[in-house]
Amino acid sequence: MGDLGHYTPGPANMAQARKQEGEKWTLILVRELRHAPEKVWEALTDPVQLREWAPYDVQGNLGEVGTVTLTWVGTGRALETLVTRADRPRVLEYGDNRWELEPLGSGTRLTLWSNIDRRFISWGAAGWHIAFDVLDRLLSGTPIGRLAGGDVMRLEGWQRLTVEYAKQFGMKAPNLPPQTGQKS
Repeated sequence: MGDLGHYTPGPANMAQARKQEGEKWTLILVRELRHAPEKVWEALTDPVQLREWAPYDVQGNLGEVGTVTLTWVGTGRALETLVTRADRPRVLEYGDNRWELEPLGSGTRLTLWSNIDRRFISWGAAGWHIAFDVLDRLLSGTPIGRLAGGDVMRLEGWQRLTVEYAKQFGMKAPNLPPQTGQKS
């Protein structure tokens, strides 16, 4: 892991939650990055880079249509996942996630659509918010190391983000785990 230094996540922003059927909702997060779409695409698909920022490990090639294995940090369960679209460097779809990369000047507007149970949508928003921060630092050459699973939940600012996103989505804030052993 890199040096967390004085990392504190910024305020909740550029996110939406849209209802689907039942308890499933779609979380939509947007992040404007200073990095070219090709560089962002590599970070979204390369297993080595994913281990530096994403909340899962990948066995296989996310950059091609086919089956890969995702193991979400902290679960220990490997899930076979189908990559249904890999349109380099614009659209990547697999499992419950869709990524879009749009050129924005010399950078990229990165949009994630993630289908998630309503009860966990503000947790997911907070987790992805922090993952995007870690991704941006990795791409800038100042990596701080992956923050996922239990580590992200102990990070100062994660609970604040969870509450901010719940409010932004018009939902009741979820019951949060106790803040023990916080990282700064």
